[in-house]
Amino acid sequence: MKVLIVGAGPAGSTAAYYLASAGVDVTVLEKTAFPREKVCGDGLTPRAVREVQYLGLPHDEADGWRRNKGLRLIAGGRKLELPWPVLSDFPDYGLVRTRLGFDEALARHAQAAGAKILEHHTVVSALRGDDGRVEGAVANVLDADGRRTGERREFFADVVLAADGNSSRTALSLGIEKRDDRPMGVAVRTYFESPRTNDDWMEGWLELPDASGNPLPGYGWVFGVGDGTSNVGLGILNSSREFGKLDYRKVLRDWTAGMPAEWGFTPENQVGEIRGAALPMGFNRTPHYSPGLLLLGDAGGMVSPFNGEGISYAMESARFAAEHIIEGSGAALVPGLLTSRAAFDVELRAYADHVRQEWGSHFTLGRIFAGMIGRPAVMKLALRTGMPIPVLMRFVVRMLANLTDSNSKGIEDRVIALLEMLVPAASNQGTPTTRQSVQRP
Repeated sequence: MKVLIVGAGPAGSTAAYYLASAGVDVTVLEKTAFPREKVCGDGLTPRAVREVQYLGLPHDEADGWRRNKGLRLIAGGRKLELPWPVLSDFPDYGLVRTRLGFDEALARHAQAAGAKILEHHTVVSALRGDDGRVEGAVANVLDADGRRTGERREFFADVVLAADGNSSRTALSLGIEKRDDRPMGVAVRTYFESPRTNDDWMEGWLELPDASGNPLPGYGWVFGVGDGTSNVGLGILNSSREFGKLDYRKVLRDWTAGMPAEWGFTPENQVGEIRGAALPMGFNRTPHYSPGLLLLGDAGGMVSPFNGEGISYAMESARFAAEHIIEGSGAALVPGLLTSRAAFDVELRAYADHVRQEWGSHFTLGRIFAGMIGRPAVMKLALRTGMPIPVLMRFVVRMLANLTDSNSKGIEDRVIALLEMLVPAASNQGTPTTRQSVQRP
């Protein structure tokens, strides 16, 4: 059994770890070299921390991991600190870790399990057999500066996992485009040297005032990294009428200009440039299964429309994919009515069903939520109503972060389960009909 994984981000490296640990021959193609930077808020909710724990990945503060207690929400002139809930299914803490360190830690963890990671290999297209099945990929080999060397390599495998992010060349080479009926977001962020670096809370700004107190579109965050800096950024959804019409970097500068001077969010304290990235949400690229191919994480649009969280869903999708591949390789060895390939494909197809069952209804609710908060009047009313009521905001945080106990009889868990039962699960097996375009931040 050979598996080829395109991309060594959270999804790719997580899948590589599980598969290699099970004795599967795994090769991962990564276009850059570690350590490398990725645009992200760097915050991990308890949902993502659970995946880190499942991997057995050490995450001590001495190694650059910063624990936090919960969310601090700011809106409507109010500040509300909401500890992460104590649940049986999830840890009661979050983490902050720069992607510079987080992604490399995951990749090295996969390597230690036996995965082969080839850096400076950028995939240009998938390979298909005569029957149309995906059976590998073609990659250009790059030099240390990211330039083509002229060498092109072909890699063959029993199954290919596309974990190459929002722009997924693997999927695009097969005609699997983004969908325009699903939400999309854009986020920008930078780092500042700041005395807030050791903040115990992940801070979310649900309203963004400029220096004059005038409202700016989107939502923002301030996450203490623990290394002397804070990650400060903002995001905006395509449900907002300002989407695609703004200089998002300027919006970030206008927002931070209105913050207290003692926080240090000033140009002279800025570390690195303001960088941006698209947030592919709510299964905005499907199908997640094609013969010989599975889409993981951002490549399959698995960012939550509720809160823009993508790392946890990327890692979970990788775990699901590994489970079905391992199960499928066993099923292929069992004599029966199906050929070995057909038996294997039954399990691969079940991966898409698994993903839809886990998050389909949650993402449908998220699409509704994204549409509502794109209307300023609705958002303002919701904040003015909810912020003064901590018990309501605790429920909202659990809903947005998808933190529920599967077997709990608590009222919050039951209400969330009921809401998800009332909406159809977002489809992840249909073929998109139109391509979605997004303004680059």
